[in-house]
Amino acid sequence: MTARLLAAALVGLALASAVPAQQAPAGPAPAGPAASPAAESARERWEKLTPEQRETLRRRWEAFRQLPPERQAEIRDQLERWRSMPPERRDEVLRTWKRFRQLPPDERREVLQLLRRYREMGPERQAQVRAAFRRLVEAPPELRQRYLDNLRRWRQMTPAQREQMRDLWRQRRQKP
Repeated sequence: MTARLLAAALVGLALASAVPAQQAPAGPAPAGPAASPAAESARERWEKLTPEQRETLRRRWEAFRQLPPERQAEIRDQLERWRSMPPERRDEVLRTWKRFRQLPPDERREVLQLLRRYREMGPERQAQVRAAFRRLVEAPPELRQRYLDNLRRWRQMTPAQREQMRDLWRQRRQKP
């Protein structure tokens, strides 16, 4: 829900940054020096939307306006980061988002849960997780598969079995 609202707000902000929030564009874009290139571009995009898309955008903009000011500022910051990304990075983000949306609902929930856990970590732990993930991604396919198989087995263990494994690993690390 939050991700969908964020995406909607980002689209709304992109258009609203050039279109007044109080009223939806109704007529043709003003001519002459008063019309900025950004306003003309936003107006052109607005004109290409179907009535259903316009109504959806209006509803999402209203939902954005109902958010607390801190949340609105956070979304504006995220929009600014998005705009400052190179086009290749934005394409990569969009491909990742599309792949995420294609996951079954239970897998999407799991990914979001992992993301929440990651965000709760301190910066040092986050750096360790990123490094481990980078190593996994860069590992040869057979090593990566072995890791994923081990992870699957780990998830099937009881908490007592996991603690036994941790004890075993600790003993092995202590031996010279």
